[in-house]
Amino acid sequence: MNSPHLSRGAKQPPPPRGSKLRVYSNRFCPYSQRVILVLDAKKIPYDIVNINLSSKPDWLYDKVPNGKVPALETENGDILYESLIIVDYLDERYSQYPLHPKDPLQKAKDRILIERFNKVISTMYRVMMNVGRISLDDDEAISNGLTTFENELGDRVGPFFGGSKPGMLDFMIWPWCERADILKLFGNQHLLKKDKYKKLMEWRTRMTEETTVKKSLLDSEFHIKYLQSYRAGMPDYDLILNSK
Repeated sequence: MNSPHLSRGAKQPPPPRGSKLRVYSNRFCPYSQRVILVLDAKKIPYDIVNINLSSKPDWLYDKVPNGKVPALETENGDILYESLIIVDYLDERYSQYPLHPKDPLQKAKDRILIERFNKVISTMYRVMMNVGRISLDDDEAISNGLTTFENELGDRVGPFFGGSKPGMLDFMIWPWCERADILKLFGNQHLLKKDKYKKLMEWRTRMTEETTVKKSLLDSEFHIKYLQSYRAGMPDYDLILNSK
């Protein structure tokens, strides 16, 4: 998972051995982490090819038309891209430990929540990737989004959105919740107050204790250092390797 990120000029790696799937990824891409979480949760064999997003290998475009990650290469050589499309495929193709709710209505409602979380995602990206303090509008967008999920947890049976175990909704929003402490850099500690989002903060702690999450979990220190390198115009995708 922490292999070097391939850049322009790098040779295309040989096909994965056996029946393994392959994920074209980036260690600091939260959308890629979505796919990794689902693969790990369902115990599906896979390997990873990390991509330098600032200098992508030319052969990547032969594999993935838009050149984006994540992308999944199946054992037959078919390519899927867009994180939500990939995870839906994985949940249907590999039926062990289903992550989507069995009830079609609940599955649809969870997809609506994932779409609603996109507003939180877009706001967080705007805040993290641009210099300057968070605006009142951004503050409100994040706060309202977190309140929605705080209230939703109160209506669920069990400590996770998926019930007694994390489900698809848990894993789809987790990568950004893992990075939430970065908001403190902008003087917005109030957004993460435990008394305001008690259930959500308890959920976040429980998620960090899950075996599946631990496999891709990074300390806030790494996320912050990566963000600083990105904002300086020199994203250090191999930060983890370079720190060893």
